[in-house]
Amino acid sequence: MRLLKKGIYRSLGPGIILAGAAIGGSHLMSSTTAGAKFGFSLIGLILVTNLLKYPFLLVGTRFTASTGKSLLEGFKEKNSLYLPIFLIVSLITGTFTISAVSYVSGALLTNLPLLAGFPAMDLSIAVLVLCGLILLLGKYKALDLSSKFLVSLLTFLTLFAVISLLFKGTYSQQLNSSWVKPEISPWKLSNLSFLIPLMGWMPCPIELCVWPSLWMFSKNKTSNYRPTIKEAEFDFNLGYLITVITAIFFVTLGAITMYGTGEGMLKGGGVSFAQNLISLYTESIGEWSWWIIVPASFAAMFSTTLTCLDAYPRSISSIQGLITGIDRGRMETNKEQNRFTIWMVIHIFAALISLLVAKSGGIGVKDFVFGAMTGSFLSAPIFAWMAIDTMNSDMVDKTFKYGNLLNSLSLLGLTFLTIFSLLFILNSYFGLGIPG
Repeated sequence: MRLLKKGIYRSLGPGIILAGAAIGGSHLMSSTTAGAKFGFSLIGLILVTNLLKYPFLLVGTRFTASTGKSLLEGFKEKNSLYLPIFLIVSLITGTFTISAVSYVSGALLTNLPLLAGFPAMDLSIAVLVLCGLILLLGKYKALDLSSKFLVSLLTFLTLFAVISLLFKGTYSQQLNSSWVKPEISPWKLSNLSFLIPLMGWMPCPIELCVWPSLWMFSKNKTSNYRPTIKEAEFDFNLGYLITVITAIFFVTLGAITMYGTGEGMLKGGGVSFAQNLISLYTESIGEWSWWIIVPASFAAMFSTTLTCLDAYPRSISSIQGLITGIDRGRMETNKEQNRFTIWMVIHIFAALISLLVAKSGGIGVKDFVFGAMTGSFLSAPIFAWMAIDTMNSDMVDKTFKYGNLLNSLSLLGLTFLTIFSLLFILNSYFGLGIPG
């Protein structure tokens, strides 16, 4: 038993880092807005989305733990098209996502008195550069330690905020009835423009199944320990459980403090969003809660910025090694590390350019972040199929393949993701749905 506990402790990392990536835009923005607009009525959808995405996101951890290969290596062996597809999407979404999360992080910093006078865009650039320095100088070990600290901090702070609100008892009868009959029903095709982004990053995009797979090699190197499948999956499940619980926390915070105000919460630029968000919390809980909400909100977005800035370049660098046949893309050699560093610097400069373009174009938080969320959901069925197809291949020993339960859940998840993606496309481009 002591050896098992020691093994679990030494293997903790990739799953927690994935939680740090997940608890960002989907939680702070989408979950909070879901509670503000629709009360508690969308908690069921959030739980179902997390459940149906679970088998796909688990693939990277189980595949690598059982085969000793990265999931990207599995993609290459299973189908010659899988790696190019993943590369194209990563190149398109990587810069956009990194820019979006750093933008929100910078906007949240305007709530600090010492930084209130600085433009939100300048603070966003500072966050991006700081994350880059942490990763370039500290490498995986810095990512691991930072993610554990930030995820622990934001989980504790949001729990404390929820408990404070529940004890204060500020919720109304209308909010209580929102479980079944909210004032504004979310179950209309016209609300797909909100529901799709909510599901897109809840708890995170499906392509992130690759990330824990790659982080596992760096974790094994820094800890000098290769975890068993049970230990690796414990790490993943712990991180996943944290993302689900914190999503419910943010829905609860949004519902109790902002029910009926969600429609206008994300309107305007980054500064107005950040200030509206914090002020609505403090007005409902009390001014003292500023010391809870601001650190929790910033920790959520900073952890996402940090992990995304590591994971996108790491994935692309690994794919380059695999496609060219130079190496296996596991960051095991100095040459791989140098290539990874180059890709990270490229992403930093590309994100900086994107932020400056957004600044000149006057793009608001809603457009910036929800665009990335929508793209993630619409591509989800493709990545879900790639993950399950690889997991069910001959590369995985029969003992470690998914059983009937996870395979059935995968089938349901694929159907769910495909139907909602088609509905969104039909509604957006062919006028299906209810106006307004």
